[in-house]
Amino acid sequence: MKKTKIAVGVVVALGVIWTGGAWFTGKQLETHMDTLVQNANAQLSNIAPDSRLKVSYQDYQRGLFSSTAKLVVQASSQTEDNSLLKPGQSIVFNEKIDHGPFPLAQLKKFNLLPGMASVHSELDNTDAVKQLFELTKGQSVVQADTRVSYSGATSSAIKLLPVDYQNAESGQRFAWNGGTLNIDADAKGDKVSFDGDIDSIAITTKNQLDMPVLFTLNGVKATANTHLSPQGVRIGDQGINLKKLTASVNGKEAVTLEGLKGTSSFDSDDKAVSGTIDYTLDNLKMQNQSFGQGKLVMKLSQLDGAALKTFSENYNAQMQALLNQPGIAEDPQRYQEEVNQILVANLPTLLKGDPVINVAPLSWKNDKGESSFNLSVHFKDPATATGQAQNINQAADRVLKTLDGKLVVSMDMATELMTHVAMAEGHPQEQAAKLAEQQVKGVAAMGQMFKLTTQQDDNIVTSLQYGTGQVTMNGEKMPLDQFLSRYMLGGMTAMPEGAPAE
Repeated sequence: MKKTKIAVGVVVALGVIWTGGAWFTGKQLETHMDTLVQNANAQLSNIAPDSRLKVSYQDYQRGLFSSTAKLVVQASSQTEDNSLLKPGQSIVFNEKIDHGPFPLAQLKKFNLLPGMASVHSELDNTDAVKQLFELTKGQSVVQADTRVSYSGATSSAIKLLPVDYQNAESGQRFAWNGGTLNIDADAKGDKVSFDGDIDSIAITTKNQLDMPVLFTLNGVKATANTHLSPQGVRIGDQGINLKKLTASVNGKEAVTLEGLKGTSSFDSDDKAVSGTIDYTLDNLKMQNQSFGQGKLVMKLSQLDGAALKTFSENYNAQMQALLNQPGIAEDPQRYQEEVNQILVANLPTLLKGDPVINVAPLSWKNDKGESSFNLSVHFKDPATATGQAQNINQAADRVLKTLDGKLVVSMDMATELMTHVAMAEGHPQEQAAKLAEQQVKGVAAMGQMFKLTTQQDDNIVTSLQYGTGQVTMNGEKMPLDQFLSRYMLGGMTAMPEGAPAE
């Protein structure tokens, strides 16, 4: 009997502790809502400073074991148009908050770790997202469950419902079969990791000839494990995998990419950021012809962290201002000119710290061989230069320390590639092979005639080095101005050496 009384007492005590803890947590959440919203706005401003959006909350209703609230996203200005929301529009998330220390929503998932709260979020059917609810038959397209720890760290599991949007007038269509996204973040938003998975996406549009073009993506996966560097630049490891991408024109398959994988890994010390970008493609098909597989490995080092952050902020702000200009979308030539001007204006900032870029390699491979391009460029901070450049050699030396590049094209590989190009154009295989062989031999001969390339065994080779105003092209040294005159400023149209004069 005594043991029974003790057991009942323990259960009652646990119930009182849990109830008191849940009540206390609910009260804590209510008193900290303003702080949480302020932190959310600060992170939004940091991640997307030009979004012109703000977050607020409404209708906080506190209960004993759970509470409810509305999280509201609005345009920060009620007088200016916003790319996402018009003045007066809002995106509202309905939040059901289960209090800790053992939120009921987590207990249902057999997660017994103590936590401040578990939050279930769904979109509210407002004017801004009304069309999404029509596509999902009244359901929220986004459904998220977030666990909030006592430290303020969050762990979210987000479910995206299938969507099929069609516009009969334009012939456009966007459809996917849903997906999942898991996001973990610390209280400050410094350390963020995520993984996402979407099985299939289909996009239909029309080309310039008013023919339907269908893009299909299968097996899209993305991962990241990132944190902020001391300078405020997001670094870490990221990856994206695409099982298959297909583009079809008027019902006929035009281009297929298979096995596209991309990874990046960046780190930093107190000043510099460095890292590697790696892309691979298992197979490229055009008109059902296999063109081979490719690879790109890029290494960046000595990027000044503070300068990189400034460059990113300025470039993004100026690009956003450009996109907001009336009529810019209908004038691609002006758009491209403006983009080039923005890049050139901000490039000196990016060169602080004398960054180094290595491409090792960019390669393409098929059954007959492999071709590769390797490049190493060591830049110089133009702000460290004194005086004014008096000629092109001095101007180049202000931004460039050294350059070393080499292109090696396997003639067998190139012939195989051009054979498939000709077959894709409708030529029979035997004829396509002859045309390809003639084209590759012609390119090799012309390259040697104009001293652009040399032939080494069965490879077409070009090498280029630069340093202190001197260029070495395929072993021949010359000043930079002479190189530009010969190869870049009309020299290609000049009479090649040894050619007969008229």
